[in-house]
Amino acid sequence: MRRLLALSVFTAFTLPALADDKPGPVKFSGLSGEPPATWKAEKPANLLRSHQFKLPSDDKTYADAELTVSPKSSDDVTKNFDKWKTQFTPPDGKKVEDVTKTSSFEVSGVKVHVLDVSGTWKYKERPFDPKSKEEIKPEYRAVWVIVVGKDDTTHLRLSGPQAVVGKHYAEFEKWLKGLK
Repeated sequence: MRRLLALSVFTAFTLPALADDKPGPVKFSGLSGEPPATWKAEKPANLLRSHQFKLPSDDKTYADAELTVSPKSSDDVTKNFDKWKTQFTPPDGKKVEDVTKTSSFEVSGVKVHVLDVSGTWKYKERPFDPKSKEEIKPEYRAVWVIVVGKDDTTHLRLSGPQAVVGKHYAEFEKWLKGLK
């Protein structure tokens, strides 16, 4: 009986911890996909996020990258892209258009819009709150994605030092294009 009780207590405390290591599929806008094993699930920093991941840097001189998923977002692609571009200052002698790429594609019948911008990020935890403190992050890159589903629009943001985002970008793009 004691062994059964001990096993029950062990199971009750260890299985949830093991489950947290593998977060399961990420679901949004009618799509779903298993995150790559290199993405470490984190507790979302605020209620606007349904998922948040740390994408590790191999170099201790660079911060990790972050991927956030925010459902129930605005579907106005032009307005959002224009707003997000203002958060970046391009390198000297360049315009923001020189360090910005946009693209779009469909995955499982859902339209996906991508904005990829690099430079100095004038980061704010709450970007349009005047009380939110601005942090200057040189040589950063943000890839914003707007997924316009039939009943919901979701924003994703992959952000971090340019080298770290660059390291994870191909895996991120493959994951996006493989959503079902």
